[in-house]
Amino acid sequence: MKIGLYAPRGTDTQSPHQQDELYIVISGVGDFLKCGERIPFKAGDVLFVEAGSEHRFENFSDDFATWVVFWGPKGGEH
Repeated sequence: MKIGLYAPRGTDTQSPHQQDELYIVISGVGDFLKCGERIPFKAGDVLFVEAGSEHRFENFSDDFATWVVFWGPKGGEH
């Protein structure tokens, strides 16, 4: 397992990851795009991303920050 702080500025350019992920939004608001689905988010929300899934944050406020937790084997848990 690995944890980190993620706070992109301007544009979120991440690509799919090899492990499952959990985002715990610390501050800010915006939209989370996952596999074509748009999900509004705010501070306190938790977002799950399966390994290999296309995802990114869009339209986020300047104060956006989130904890990101990567865990499990490459390819995700089955």
